[in-house]
Amino acid sequence: MSLAFARFRRQIAASTGIAFGADKRYLVESRLAPIMRAHGLSGLAELADAFERGDNPALIREATDAVTTNETMFFRDRTPFENFRTQVLPSLILSRAKERRLRFWCAACSTGQEAYSLAMTLDQEATTLRGWSLEILATDLSTAALETARSGAYSQFEVQRGLSTNMLLRYFHRKDDSWRINEHMRARVGFRTFNLLSDYTELGVFDVIFCRNVLMYFEPETKRSVLARLAGALNEGGYLFLGATESASEACAYFSQTTPDGVWRGGRHAPLQLRLA
Repeated sequence: MSLAFARFRRQIAASTGIAFGADKRYLVESRLAPIMRAHGLSGLAELADAFERGDNPALIREATDAVTTNETMFFRDRTPFENFRTQVLPSLILSRAKERRLRFWCAACSTGQEAYSLAMTLDQEATTLRGWSLEILATDLSTAALETARSGAYSQFEVQRGLSTNMLLRYFHRKDDSWRINEHMRARVGFRTFNLLSDYTELGVFDVIFCRNVLMYFEPETKRSVLARLAGALNEGGYLFLGATESASEACAYFSQTTPDGVWRGGRHAPLQLRLA
């Protein structure tokens, strides 16, 4: 492994938490090559120098976007959204009946499919939730991904991944060569740039946090740090959804397990975690 690649790996891990192995060098360099050419850089050594200087925010943002994994789809893995609709939401409706207010956070939302999937799920429960205040915040580190999310426009291939024909026709409309989510649904989600290594205080607290399929890219120490922040950002009796393949071993310091099938519950620093098979 070259010294320049090693430096760049450390810089990305320090700034974003993303840790990629030495075996990813070709993939990373191929993604970065067009950006380095556009900025007149000869290679990774000069890119690493630019990261250290921090005097070219546009370059740093583009390079960071390039190495960020934005794989997602509507209703990804299906089960989390079924569990949310049939178990989590009814529980929250009972426990929050006095406040009649729910806040949701889709962390590392990528191009928005998860957040819109949550919005569609809530819309299907509109009768039950009439009179409730519902807020969905969706954040991601990648500005490029967020541009797509805010536009709500997706290709035929993207809407075919996870959306039934009924859902597509109910919540989307054709625009040019893409499908765009209807305006009233798009307005239900607020998108903003946010780094999971940042201070969460400014975001407030949430009743449900989706942070799925992102911690797998972090080193164990970083993962523990993020889990601690997520625990502090969750309301008492709130729910945290992790990805199906993500280990919960690091969560034990912050979460209390109540059932053997992977449900965790507690207060602000030990929220319920619904893990999915």
